[in-house]
Amino acid sequence: MKLLVLRFSSIGDIVLTSPVLRCLKQQVPELELHMATKTVFGDLVRFNPHVDKLHEMGEDISSLMDRLRAERFDAVIDLHHNLRTARIKRALGVPSTSFAKLNVQKWLLVNLKMDRMPPVHIVDRYMATVSHLGVKNDSFGLELFIPSDREVPLTALPEAHRSGYTVLAIGAAHATKRLPEHKLAELINLMNGPIVLIGGLEDKTIARGLASQSGRIFDATGQYDILGSASLIARADRVFAHDSGAMHIAAAFQRKLVSIWGNTVPAFGMGPYMPEHPERAIVSEVQGLACRPCSKIGYENCPKGHFHCMERQDLRTIASAHT
Repeated sequence: MKLLVLRFSSIGDIVLTSPVLRCLKQQVPELELHMATKTVFGDLVRFNPHVDKLHEMGEDISSLMDRLRAERFDAVIDLHHNLRTARIKRALGVPSTSFAKLNVQKWLLVNLKMDRMPPVHIVDRYMATVSHLGVKNDSFGLELFIPSDREVPLTALPEAHRSGYTVLAIGAAHATKRLPEHKLAELINLMNGPIVLIGGLEDKTIARGLASQSGRIFDATGQYDILGSASLIARADRVFAHDSGAMHIAAAFQRKLVSIWGNTVPAFGMGPYMPEHPERAIVSEVQGLACRPCSKIGYENCPKGHFHCMERQDLRTIASAHT
């Protein structure tokens, strides 16, 4: 059987597909497994031993569809379920299964604060798309594979960090998912030991200000690619992250993790996924806010102007977690 899995973005969502890829390859006899994703996220799949071939999508989806047609797949598993994957499924003309996005239930939770979300993690919703093949969740959690030559060497870190450090992943796709700079500074002041800041180039300005506060901080924002940053997370003693790709990478490496939630909620089904070690994942969220969740994704500013979901975070409890 020749099978194509579709998931174009983003970092966390692609890492969350890893149990499906593993279980498919291990449980379906003589399976040839392919996956398609955006080129910018290709490294998250490229080194996965369960994937036989990676197909990357650049700006031109037509080129990707031509390449996929030539493969003559038997079936498609759509773990993205959007207009682009619909085009691909129509073009291939083979049986397909798509995961349930639960957009109605999300809308009810965001707009009417009616929680009709099933208590099911998105990993299990992904797994439901392959149940017809007899595939079951092995509950071994997430995976991310990093070749040794793509890891950041310990010698790149200050000497004080080489015997252990905490990762503070300051980024997230939207501002309402992130602690504001003054809260990050307060959190750092409450933390002990060496700290590594993780984030993209867009986080560099904030990281520079935070790093200037203390010699305990190594600013890795914007310095490394996805796998390089992931390797720093993989070696951390503990990880503090927002609702972001860094959170899911930390879960993939079974790190002691504190996930800090702002306008989004774990009830959407995308909380830290560590079925073998749930005690390693601590969720920090401000309970009892009538305005939360205000979006299933996020905003660049708090719609209410007060940003209570982050301003009221218990930073002292967060800083002392897993110590």
